Amino acid sequence: MTSLAHQPPQIARANGIDICYESFGDAGAEPMLLIMGLGAQMILWDDEFCRELASRGFRVIRFDNRDIGKSSHLSGGKRLTPLELLKLRFLKIPVQAPYKLRDMAEDTTGLMDALGIKSAHLVGASMGGMIAQEIAISFPHRVGSLTSIMSTTGNPKVPPPTREAAAMLMAPPPTTKEEYLKRFAQTWKVLRVGSFPLDEAKDLERAERTFARGLNPNGVGRQLRAILASGSRKERLHAVKAPTLVIHGTVDPLVRPEGGKDTAASIHGARLLMIEGMGHALPIPMWPQIIDAIDKHAHGAAARAA
Repeated sequence: MTSLAHQPPQIARANGIDICYESFGDAGAEPMLLIMGLGAQMILWDDEFCRELASRGFRVIRFDNRDIGKSSHLSGGKRLTPLELLKLRFLKIPVQAPYKLRDMAEDTTGLMDALGIKSAHLVGASMGGMIAQEIAISFPHRVGSLTSIMSTTGNPKVPPPTREAAAMLMAPPPTTKEEYLKRFAQTWKVLRVGSFPLDEAKDLERAERTFARGLNPNGVGRQLRAILASGSRKERLHAVKAPTLVIHGTVDPLVRPEGGKDTAASIHGARLLMIEGMGHALPIPMWPQIIDAIDKHAHGAAARAA
């Protein structure tokens, strides 16, 4: 790898807002965009995870979605209420939102424009998978390959989160640093499902780094509204032509395994990889399997397109 192996965080103007991004790998390599999930900063794509992907011959770009980290924070939209969730679930009354996943998809393509990238391999986790799906639907020419991880189609028939995961999602945001650090560890204990000592050893450092970059609880609320206001992509996903890999954990408590299965079933020719014992997280012991799968999928798609 060259001296371009790691470009520190920078700001790009995209879709009318500022997007903070960071890249790993040779600038001339196949571009791969990593899109993170709800309330998650780009650094949750772990540095070593990014470096390992870059070492496989990709220019890996991670970024903060709007309303999180160092990207633009927006305004509007009240905290989601349990009543709204009940209306959505039982009466099918849509949630109101200042923006939708389509807007976040346009943030991503806007970042690609700013970086001079015509087409990229998209790898999205959770909400990031939903955004990547939206790009594959609305901007198919921008997608070299699609990898949707621990995500779903928005199909209301997919089982909801477990009670414990839902309670964690709806809990009031922490008000102090100490409370945040404690909540971070509790949250990932629920999401990982089981004991992962390597990750647990890094939780404090990850939490400290996230806190230092700045929190935006209201932004997380707007992102959640964006998901719920965007509805189902299931029917629209039938038109996706991008080579697609769907990765999901067998014990995911937040986006249930059925969400991954529904995504794969909705996209013609999609490959489904269910990872035994994986929850709603990317635990270190499972990186080799996940990275190998992404690498093989993206390089395979590039070779077929050449």
